[in-house]
Amino acid sequence: MGLFSRKPQVIEAQYAPQVMGENLPALYNAIIPRVSRHDAMSVPSVARARNLICGTVASIPLEYYKTSTGEVIAPPRWIKQLSKSQPSFITISWIVDSLLFYGVSYLLVTERYAEDGRPASFEWVANTRVTFTTDLYGIHVTQYYIDASPVDMNDIVTIQGFDEGVLDRAGRTIQAAIDVDRAAAVNSANPQPAGFLKNSGADLPPNEVQGLIAAWKRARQNNSTAYLTSTLDYNPVSFSPKDMMYNEAVQNLSTQIARAMNVPAYYLSADQNTTMTYANVQDERKQFYALSIEPYIQAIQARLSMDDISTSGHEVRFAVFDSFLKNDPLVELQVLEKLLTLGLITTEQAMEMSDLTPNGSEGIS
Repeated sequence: MGLFSRKPQVIEAQYAPQVMGENLPALYNAIIPRVSRHDAMSVPSVARARNLICGTVASIPLEYYKTSTGEVIAPPRWIKQLSKSQPSFITISWIVDSLLFYGVSYLLVTERYAEDGRPASFEWVANTRVTFTTDLYGIHVTQYYIDASPVDMNDIVTIQGFDEGVLDRAGRTIQAAIDVDRAAAVNSANPQPAGFLKNSGADLPPNEVQGLIAAWKRARQNNSTAYLTSTLDYNPVSFSPKDMMYNEAVQNLSTQIARAMNVPAYYLSADQNTTMTYANVQDERKQFYALSIEPYIQAIQARLSMDDISTSGHEVRFAVFDSFLKNDPLVELQVLEKLLTLGLITTEQAMEMSDLTPNGSEGIS
């Protein structure tokens, strides 16, 4: 297919994007979340959840289907590589990142097919670079700007998420986690004394006080015995993170962040159960898919399937069941063996179900 720089006015943008959510100014919009993405990613629970969601979605390949038959067909070039400058894994990771944090992701069309003007290549655009104006009611976008410069409305693809994004939805919780972490850092940088010496007798001159402190310090460092007079008492001071309820606060905030990001809380815990069986893993994958990543998959594949990007009668799908939720071939064979033993299927049906040729030379799906 030929490419050229000036696109024909055959395919126009599918829609004038509707402004989603309740926190947007009507005229010149710049979403100002309670906390920045940069600061949010400094919270380990947020970074962990982000990497799990974005990395998992990006690892699932895109495929191009004929809608009427469900047949996989030869795809446009961008199915395998959305951007000419990045692998699709990277581009899709950042598309999901934008949906996760901001509730919307932007792609700039960089090349088009000569035949119909549909996109041939895209470039992901960071949300912080995009602003827009709306109609008088603040409902529909009338103009997009990238780095404060207007762009052709047909050249920007908006992928809407299912909510306003975690920076808005859980901004206060994330900020609380940042504050707790900063408080712990301040406490670590300004530690409390390990203990104090209490003198119940006459006051000692400063040089003797310093001598006693130095002797105690040497004794602690050398793990040796220190000496006290009858008028001196040593009182240890212990301010562990647990005593300050630091650990409890971190755990509680981590749980709240997991809820806000639709990730099972134990995925974000260092105490995650590692004694998982194959059945457990498969069940956990199904749960993670349904709760955590399916909304992003649906948003992306639905937008890429619209007629201003994909040709009519075709659709884009993530190959979830051929990759992330693919069954173990050995398990499939064991199921087929039981069905054959019970007489519920024929040998020919079993071979068809497992994609085996009559001589059994082909692999199992």
